Amino acid sequence: MGDLRVRAVTAGYGRDAVLDSVDLTVAEGTVTAVLGRSGSGKTTLLRTIAGFMRPLSGEVVVGGRTLAGPGTWVPPHRRGIGYVRQDGGLFPHLSVAGNIGFGLPWPRRRHRARVQELLELVDLPASVIDRSPEQLSGGQQQRVALARALAPRPALILLDEPFSSLDTSLRAATRAATARALEAIGATAVLVTHDQGEALSFADEVAVLSAGRFRQTGRPREVYGRPVDVEVARALGEAVVLDGTAWGGRAECVLGPLVVDGAVPEGAIRAVIRPEQILLSAPEPGLPTATVGAVEYFGHGAVLELFPDDAPGQGAGPEGSGGEPEGIRSRVVGLQPPRTGDRVGVRVVGPVRVVPHAGDGSGAPGGNAIRTGAVSP
Repeated sequence: MGDLRVRAVTAGYGRDAVLDSVDLTVAEGTVTAVLGRSGSGKTTLLRTIAGFMRPLSGEVVVGGRTLAGPGTWVPPHRRGIGYVRQDGGLFPHLSVAGNIGFGLPWPRRRHRARVQELLELVDLPASVIDRSPEQLSGGQQQRVALARALAPRPALILLDEPFSSLDTSLRAATRAATARALEAIGATAVLVTHDQGEALSFADEVAVLSAGRFRQTGRPREVYGRPVDVEVARALGEAVVLDGTAWGGRAECVLGPLVVDGAVPEGAIRAVIRPEQILLSAPEPGLPTATVGAVEYFGHGAVLELFPDDAPGQGAGPEGSGGEPEGIRSRVVGLQPPRTGDRVGVRVVGPVRVVPHAGDGSGAPGGNAIRTGAVSP
């Protein structure tokens, strides 16, 4: 395995650039999840690294070997990169053994031993070795696809939303098996996904891609807890964004005073609060209060819509869009959440991020490859 370095890569289709001079480093033996909305450039990035697309400019280097750059172009089949597609891409006419052993460079008589080794690695029983793909579940098919990608011992593994077509239970089990397999061999991997939970739980680092540029890259906890702007906050999960005011190192919004993480800009601000930071209690003197609106019950907890009392008409809702206050979402744990119509006390716990009010809903502008943490090589 080797590290991956994408340097100032611009790529696209025809004259239309999808990636705009992006930089990305994935340390050897680590997994980076690239997260972004549809059209952000995730697939273009993966295809450029794999060699399915030529970059318009910049370099792709794996393990110190330049695969694409000025005067250099290595075709996909010579890059030593494993690729796992969303649908697995198994050959329907080949058995599990035939799929995993396809493309192995050594003599066929050695294939079966390697296949058995890989089946164990991806948590599949040896009994599936002679089955056809149609005899496997979706999760088993994806594990076979992973085993096939790992078979020739590639320098890098690319995972293109490999779990998105699976149902919830299969997705969790397959993701866990994939994580164990990659960790067992110290693989260097890039996962492309639009699933925030998947990115946060699976990867050593998360890179948020938007409109062809990286807005922030860092450890999952850092990027989730310290987003550089509103867009990054929303890319990594649900975020309540409230208008407020800051002065003298303090900040306040409709939910009361805030503990701020980092520097506090003076004047109008936007506070980025996670729903789980909004705690409820019985109304108390001096504590902001709210009325419970809609309740989404999940058994282990609930998500509540709150309408703060005495909320100003502008900036009280998640969008800060003006007009009537919008509901503020709070995530609570417990079997007996408040009911619609209840009045509750509200407080924000833990540090929150605040950004200057840019007037366009975006918060502070994002940059290219802003880092909040790094994985040591």
